[in-house]
Amino acid sequence: MREICNIVVLTGAGLSAESGIPTFRTVGGVNYWDTADGTAYTIEEVCTPEALERDEGLVQRFYDGRRAALADVAPNAAHHALARLAAEWDGGLTIVTQNVDDLLERAGLPVERVWHMHGTLRSALCRACGARTAWDGALEGGPACPVCGVAALRPDIVFFGEMPHHMDAIEAALADADLFVSIGTSGAVYPAAGFVQTARHYGAQTLELNLDPSAGSIFFDETRLGRAGTLVPEWVAAMLAVGALR
Repeated sequence: MREICNIVVLTGAGLSAESGIPTFRTVGGVNYWDTADGTAYTIEEVCTPEALERDEGLVQRFYDGRRAALADVAPNAAHHALARLAAEWDGGLTIVTQNVDDLLERAGLPVERVWHMHGTLRSALCRACGARTAWDGALEGGPACPVCGVAALRPDIVFFGEMPHHMDAIEAALADADLFVSIGTSGAVYPAAGFVQTARHYGAQTLELNLDPSAGSIFFDETRLGRAGTLVPEWVAAMLAVGALR
């Protein structure tokens, strides 16, 4: 096994679940999100371009609620452990997240070290001019774009059917990785679900840290099961200890 220098970490909903952020669920073949008031929304209702076209008010209210809920949550031990790894690991480290929250940044990771492949809640995208603007308020009601003045803002979220961000850069990072680690992901949503196979193709070691085995567990060299708040700090401490001996 080659020496580990470059690490690529993929994080999913399981990383933030212990902070109180509801996860995307599949029950009886139906995919949906729960909300704080107990309402369940399917992908087709709130997370496709067609949904935005069909019922913009519903989509904006859904994401306004998720954005507002960020004020009531905080980074957990897993987020802080990854921030520690970023600060102390002397090799390469790429953090790719499917999460649209900002808990990694609030734990101390520099913004440029976190690649949000599915977008971020605290950003608005203008459908008229394409500008992205930091955004904490509501989008329902049609506030004007600060850049072009047109009332065409939408959540800066990658809807199902849209192309995730940073794909070329992620591919390059996977090609250069010595270790690929997947944390808290279902292994069912592509293209992220295929990253482990890409990393293996290029010769990387692969490790899964998850509450339950994912749909792609068979592709990992090792799977460790448990809460992210326990597994991630343990893994980070072990990596830093090994790194210190080099």
